[in-house]
Amino acid sequence: MIARVKDIFTQFTTSDEKPKIHKFGTFGGVFTPDVLTILGVIMYLRLGWVVGNAGFVGTVVIILFAKAITICTGLSISSITTNIKIGAGGAYSIISQSLGLEAGGSIGVPLYIAQTLSAALYVIGFTEGWIKAFPSHDFILVAMVASLALLTISYISTAFAIRIQYIVMGIMALSILSFLFSPRPPNAEIVYIGNFEDATFWEVFAIYFPAVTGIMAGANMSGDLKNPRRAIPVGTMSSIFITMIIYIAMAYVAALIGTPDELRANQMFMVDSALWGPIIIAGILGATFSSALGSMLGAPRLLQALAEHKTIPFYKILAAKTKTNEPRNATIFTGVIIIISILVADLNKLASLITMFFLITYGVLNLVVFIQQSMHIISFRPTFEIPRFVSLFGALGCLFMMLLIDPIFSGVGIVIIILLYVWFARRELDAEWGDIRGGMFLVLAERASRLAERFPKHQISWKPDLLIPVEKPSIWAGPLMFIRSMTYPSGSIFAFTITAEELVEEKQLAMDELLAPLQSHILVNSVVIEEEDFLIGSKVVIQTLRGGAFRPNTLFLTMGYEEENDSVIKNLTNIASKCSMGVIILHQHIRMAFGMQQNINLWLRDKSPNKHLAILIALHIRLNWEGKINLITVAGDDSDKEYQRLYAFLEHISSEARLPSMTELYVLPGPFEETLKTAPHADINILGLSPDTVPIKFIRKAPELVKSSCIFVRDSGHESALV
Repeated sequence: MIARVKDIFTQFTTSDEKPKIHKFGTFGGVFTPDVLTILGVIMYLRLGWVVGNAGFVGTVVIILFAKAITICTGLSISSITTNIKIGAGGAYSIISQSLGLEAGGSIGVPLYIAQTLSAALYVIGFTEGWIKAFPSHDFILVAMVASLALLTISYISTAFAIRIQYIVMGIMALSILSFLFSPRPPNAEIVYIGNFEDATFWEVFAIYFPAVTGIMAGANMSGDLKNPRRAIPVGTMSSIFITMIIYIAMAYVAALIGTPDELRANQMFMVDSALWGPIIIAGILGATFSSALGSMLGAPRLLQALAEHKTIPFYKILAAKTKTNEPRNATIFTGVIIIISILVADLNKLASLITMFFLITYGVLNLVVFIQQSMHIISFRPTFEIPRFVSLFGALGCLFMMLLIDPIFSGVGIVIIILLYVWFARRELDAEWGDIRGGMFLVLAERASRLAERFPKHQISWKPDLLIPVEKPSIWAGPLMFIRSMTYPSGSIFAFTITAEELVEEKQLAMDELLAPLQSHILVNSVVIEEEDFLIGSKVVIQTLRGGAFRPNTLFLTMGYEEENDSVIKNLTNIASKCSMGVIILHQHIRMAFGMQQNINLWLRDKSPNKHLAILIALHIRLNWEGKINLITVAGDDSDKEYQRLYAFLEHISSEARLPSMTELYVLPGPFEETLKTAPHADINILGLSPDTVPIKFIRKAPELVKSSCIFVRDSGHESALV
């Protein structure tokens, strides 16, 4: 049985025959669906009420303001569709190609739900209109018949559905003309500004606004259009302006022939006032039916596009198309959802959430265009250009409308989309196209760096940004995890290695493998330099990075167990100091390594200016180890006076540097090397380097004296642990 069902779902994709796929032009594919969705039931049953409250001029203001948002959105859609090759799914395709599949999916899934539930709402609206005309008919039966009729029309073919929409458009055109040529005599005078007796201006506006939505009905057909780049801009914008004229004309006639009280009280005013009332009833039925049909055409195509990129469950079945490009599996699924929704859901309570999803989609589309305009990237060169304020106004207008219509459902809608984005991001979806996210953040970083250059650099903003020469990546695993303890969470690493030309690829792979564990914790960059001499290559890197916007501030070196590189360490230390960089030299104990990663001995010398970097590094290590700092200094003699003076020095440093309360203070008398042996045991010892010399011999023997790894630190002069 299951196999049979699967055969039914996939039968349309198994044949090798390739019949001609029917594609639609501007009028049938975009203009007609848009107009039929915009000229909906609100025009027939609520426009008179709006005029009765707002007056003619007030209604025109409401219409123009509402249209301003959809005009901006339409212009944004028109602009971006002339810049990219838009695929199936309309808004989903645009957002995915700009902000990635995660953003496209997080908008696309709620948009599909909104379109599907909208179709169910339109079916209910159609049924209510039918029951008014035929009161003896059963509501559920009419709704089911209407739903099955929609499913059948959509299932047969899109071309058949479009032809049905032409018939509906003709009926609606006749109904509009029947009202515009009403035989009722005009009023003595037109009420231009109403008293807003039933609701405030913004409440009336919020009730009317859904009437101007529906501009995505044509864009959702993007995969079935002959030329989406032309059809979507022309069809969308012409539908917006023509429907605006129709709305204003009908508002004028309503104000001309109806009194405010009559317009507010009589929901069927247009039926009673038309040249032929039954055609208005037919128009109401046609408006709801065509709107439902538009959603029934668009929603399955959006679902099929989502499935095609494997963003939803059962994507193999739902992504299937017939030989004539019809997403029939998605259509059947959508039809079932609509029928279930009508039977079990209270759709009126979900109406606000549906509107929120549409507005969020419009807002994100405007935002996508605004971002690309602001980036000034050469890849964004639409043949239809619009000013930046248009897309910005569209995005802000959608946000304003969301908060105006229903703040609670606005928050619910945004939270749902954020949760979906997080879910999609964790799935690590792969798209066959690139997107602008990386470039967008680079542009933001560049602008932030230019802005940062205007302000004086201050020690208060210091963080560990390490420059790390790596001679042999294969032996660096231990030091690298210790480096994480020094830099996480705010620091960064720029690692480089020097090698001969023939080994570049091998070294790059080794560097990538070495640094991979740190990628998710801190900012990591790496490069392989082609150079025979390690010192010369390192010197070039250090000097070059001085001019960078995000330049490292500390050189990190490791002391190997062989003495062959001692001169290189000396030279690099001196070069770094000349380039105003701090220096850290790690000498790892051959057996103890970093012990239990808990206790830290921080050695400071009285009156030494070279202590700030050592304190800052100790704090970073302690933060990540969750350990304890021992603050230690050495007394030249063991007199009480000297002890008190040095202890006061340590207390001052501890207080000014705001060291943790668990920090212990030690004043150890005797020769320095002897005190190293008697110091409290620690997993790392931090000692200062002289500003003038690099005591290689002492650095080599220090780990054995303290029985742990040691780091030796020299300040650059740009750090301060006491700010």
